[in-house]
Amino acid sequence: MKQESIPVIDIFAGPGGLGEGFSVLMLKSGKAIFKIKLSIEKDKYAHETLELRAFYRQFSSGKVPTDYYRYLRGENGKDELFRNHPLEYKNAQNEAWLAELGKTDRELVKSRIVKALNGASNWVLIGGPPCQAYSLAGRSRMRNVNPWKYARDHRHKLYKEYLQILADHQPPVFVMENVKGLLSSQRTKTKKENTFDLILADLRNPSNAIYGTSSSPSYKLFSISHENPKKLEDIKPENFVVRSEEYGIPQARHRIIILGIRSDIGNVDPEILPKAENTVSIDAVIDDLPHLRSGLSKEDDSAEKWRYVIQELEKAQWVRSNYLGLGNAAKSALLGIRTNLNRGGRFILEKTVPKEHHEWYVDEQLNGICNHETRSHIREDLHRYFFAAVFASQMKRSPTLNDFPKALLPKHGNVQKEQDGIIFNDRFRVQVSGKPSTTVVSHISKDGHYYIHYDPLQCRSLTVREAARLQTFPDNYFFEGNRTQQYHQVGNAVPPLLANKIAEIVYKVLQDSK
Repeated sequence: MKQESIPVIDIFAGPGGLGEGFSVLMLKSGKAIFKIKLSIEKDKYAHETLELRAFYRQFSSGKVPTDYYRYLRGENGKDELFRNHPLEYKNAQNEAWLAELGKTDRELVKSRIVKALNGASNWVLIGGPPCQAYSLAGRSRMRNVNPWKYARDHRHKLYKEYLQILADHQPPVFVMENVKGLLSSQRTKTKKENTFDLILADLRNPSNAIYGTSSSPSYKLFSISHENPKKLEDIKPENFVVRSEEYGIPQARHRIIILGIRSDIGNVDPEILPKAENTVSIDAVIDDLPHLRSGLSKEDDSAEKWRYVIQELEKAQWVRSNYLGLGNAAKSALLGIRTNLNRGGRFILEKTVPKEHHEWYVDEQLNGICNHETRSHIREDLHRYFFAAVFASQMKRSPTLNDFPKALLPKHGNVQKEQDGIIFNDRFRVQVSGKPSTTVVSHISKDGHYYIHYDPLQCRSLTVREAARLQTFPDNYFFEGNRTQQYHQVGNAVPPLLANKIAEIVYKVLQDSK
């Protein structure tokens, strides 16, 4: 009998990082083990990215049409692409659904899932509710600005939509992802109930949480990063944290990942993620990409003007006085600033191969790099970026505001508080060559201050493609929308390579439960 792929329902899908990892897990025969049947996402541009990727996956390996790559290169339009492949486009439309859980009629959501599963009983639910309200930084910002708004933020309740689907459809296995800050989140200031403990209790018995009944099967919750105790209720909350850099991801991304297994499918003991032998550094996955310059904001921009603005630093006091012993390194870097760099674009026709994970990233048919375009920055920020990159090259860490020369400090009222450590002291964070990057988050869409490139000769923040490399998206994964919207999608995603490793664990669970 022909083995069918295991259906996957992906909710709060974002641009599809978690689903991508599941969808590319293959048997030795080359057949996909999992098949995304429905991915639900509320953001218009993330949905467009999902739909395009769903279209790409309609074709088997090596059979992707050339006009897909022509679209990525900007040589034809998407309407033409979809018109040339109507069946595959229709399937992609059925798979990627633009809908907001919590606002879309629940009966409609239920019927779409039932239709997508088409009677399958062996399937997987994946996804994570939007996490901004759970994050430490998000809670700090919202409480300071508007405590009432924080308490009423609907994102606290969105995990209930995940519970709703668990209660209604009872998948044998689910994977839920969320931010580490959830561990310390409390419901309110007056009720000292830990949000994470409440969520764990609900996930163990979603039918009771939603409908007040315990007649439906419960779930056992497992860590995929720590050995699980014999009594699963004894598992420590922090054991659900997965530190991505320990598993070959070039990013120090720490996230909660919960594996839920329905209690009636057998005595299954899931494996945990095998740790990588070596960490993967940021430069090992982005140094091969075309070198670019930043743009100049609020003034005329050209390669010559950009070079002039940076070389102004030759006269800076911190360079001339050898501040922190960085003068010689700064002078050497300034001599290397050239006008032969451009700002990139939607597609760059240049073959590149990273030092690590090249089989995962590279698609020979693409023959270039997409979504690789730089931002513009004001000249004062370019001077700060240059200093930060030179500092990191010598000190092997990112500078705090206390490390900056006084002349480079921002001129706003919070600087003293930042220097004193009262609020964020690392306003300008350079990524350090030789180490995994810091966590790529959706804030990358706001500005580049936390994502300064380690190369002072490029003097800029990371591009969308560089951020996507850190998130382990393949190079043929195209992000729709404008650059800000692309950054937002990448920052909100689960690294597909990590998701692929999780998918292996899930597959073995389903095999062992037969």
